[in-house]
Amino acid sequence: MLADRIAIVGGGPAGAYAASSLASAGRDVLLFDEKLAWEKPCGGGLTDKAISRWPFLRELPAERNWITNCELIAPSGAKVRFDLDKQIAIFSRLTLNGLLLDRALNSGAEVVRERVVAIERQRGEWQIQSSSSRYSADYLILASGARNPFRSIFAPNLGPKNFIVAVGYYIPGTSSTVQVKFIDGLHGYIWIFPRADHFSAGICGHMEGRSTAELRQVLEEHLPEFGLSHESGKFYAHILPSLTPESLRNMQLCGEGWAMIGDAAGLVDAITGEGLYYALRSAELVSEAIVCGAPESYAIAAQQEIIAELERAARIADRFYAGEWLGGSVLERMVQLTGSSTRFRQLMRDLFSGAQEYSTLKKRVYRSLPKIAAEALVSTLWSSDSLPRSAAAAD
Repeated sequence: MLADRIAIVGGGPAGAYAASSLASAGRDVLLFDEKLAWEKPCGGGLTDKAISRWPFLRELPAERNWITNCELIAPSGAKVRFDLDKQIAIFSRLTLNGLLLDRALNSGAEVVRERVVAIERQRGEWQIQSSSSRYSADYLILASGARNPFRSIFAPNLGPKNFIVAVGYYIPGTSSTVQVKFIDGLHGYIWIFPRADHFSAGICGHMEGRSTAELRQVLEEHLPEFGLSHESGKFYAHILPSLTPESLRNMQLCGEGWAMIGDAAGLVDAITGEGLYYALRSAELVSEAIVCGAPESYAIAAQQEIIAELERAARIADRFYAGEWLGGSVLERMVQLTGSSTRFRQLMRDLFSGAQEYSTLKKRVYRSLPKIAAEALVSTLWSSDSLPRSAAAAD
């Protein structure tokens, strides 16, 4: 049966992008979201990979901050700053979500600002009950975030090991540098994301690790290192998906008359927490599958392009945060080699831009390792301090 009437529950980037794509293709689209555009921690960073794939993101009439360099800080305090050859655009999520919702409206989607309270399938169609009305649809797309009350209708609920907690502050000010600091014993990091008129300063960690209160305390203790104070900021807290390899392998993205996209499907990088690219790409893939009359093909396409990559990230996440490499912790060696090797520095640039995928990362590192080691040795010999606490890298 052709899916002419489509209901999308969730108006974030994934839901809004799917709504605009399907409405543009002539489908009758209802997009449900009680809050519509809203702010979200650390979100809004769009890599060059995303901007190149969807050029309209570069052309949107909105304030954004173009990031030109990055600073990484190891648990020991060693740090390195390097230029980015491909800029990152950081939006306020309130602004970005609003623009994507406007795009959906202009494409012909109907945006329903009501809270969905119940979903059920009756006689081959979906019945969606909102706080004030009842609607029906042929096909339903769930795009309502990491933890929502409807996931159990389509797939098993995910346990705490599949989530990370993010807490932080919006603090006045801005810059052109993203800063990332790693903490001993934390499967996560502190970030300073400069938006157009404020910093999103936050910390993330596994739900099964430190509590929200503990993460908040750690962040507040470290903010003065960045010249920031939580006292001038507005607090936020959020839960983000970070699926285990097993959960990703068992993922069911679609079924009879339904699909899940974005955070609702858990499509977030377990190492970086990056989710915007996967939100938009999953929305694009499901839209293409529906328009082609083969909605079941969404799962195959997503498995090949998205799930496989996210599973690789999930498999190496523990080693990244707590493993050892070349006689030291992975995090310490990463910062050290970024400062001392031009080849390794370029690899880091490619990771930040999205050009370097996990599928070829190991091969690239080990193929380049002799030259990386040689560059690091030369840098060490020429340095006045053989184990520098700080390194500034610019080519």
